[in-house]
Amino acid sequence: MGSILNPLYTAVSWVMITFHDLLSFTNNQDLQWSVGIIGLVILIRIILIPLFVKQIKSQRALTALQPQMKAIQKKYKDDRQKQSEEMMKLYKEHKTNPFASCFPILAQAPIFFALFTVLNGISQDKPRGLLKGDYLISAQEASFFGAPLSGTFLGSSDSTTKIISVILIIFMSATTFTTQRQLMVKGMPKMDSSNNMMLQQQKIMLYLFPVIFAVTGVNFPVGVLIYWSTTNLWTWGQQYYVIKRNPTPGSPAYEELQKKKIEKGVIPNPDDPTTNSEGGSVAVEEPKGQRKQPKKKKKKR
Repeated sequence: MGSILNPLYTAVSWVMITFHDLLSFTNNQDLQWSVGIIGLVILIRIILIPLFVKQIKSQRALTALQPQMKAIQKKYKDDRQKQSEEMMKLYKEHKTNPFASCFPILAQAPIFFALFTVLNGISQDKPRGLLKGDYLISAQEASFFGAPLSGTFLGSSDSTTKIISVILIIFMSATTFTTQRQLMVKGMPKMDSSNNMMLQQQKIMLYLFPVIFAVTGVNFPVGVLIYWSTTNLWTWGQQYYVIKRNPTPGSPAYEELQKKKIEKGVIPNPDDPTTNSEGGSVAVEEPKGQRKQPKKKKKKR
């Protein structure tokens, strides 16, 4: 297993060392290694942008398929197997996937595991990837607000390490929850919650992932907690931008954007009787019973 993941250990440690060397002018080992981990997050998330775009498209495709999904559920309500088969056919036909929202997290899992192993190697004096010699010694001495980057809540008796770990675990779990809630409250169209696979999946992610991070976080090195907290912040900001600028049709964010556009005059108000369904002006009829007085023409001399 180790030999298979060696290229990944090398890649992760190379990114950390590169950022470390770029900040050598600061002469601050703590800053250099902490920024190295944050730089790793930024690089990985930039690489994952196409996957994020695919995730958004898949979610919107699922939203558009809700009426057909409900029809299948109603038609085969007594036959779960047939219902699942028809659902799979529908997904395949429209090239979408109900689990697309999990893709970015799953794609980061190997990087997450590699970073976990590299940081554990620092504390156990077992070099992984390119973290050897002087780099290994430097990383062993590096800390984040006094907590060693390779220290864990359960594996350390140092109170500073425990406090920093708890703060990062709380922050990591809270940002996971708020990011998912942001999507459900602002970014998803209003839909019937009964027997809705997509909504049920989102609710599971809303409550399950924060709990998983909170429970398992006590075993994560401080450096891994920094990584996951940073990637959660990136996800929140990226999602906020998409929801605000290009919201899903039918979602609360979409309705808010439409209202703002109407107020600014960018688009016509559909409730305005002087505009037709295509956004053009409608001629207003003169009230009946009133006769227009003819205008006198000026005589030419």
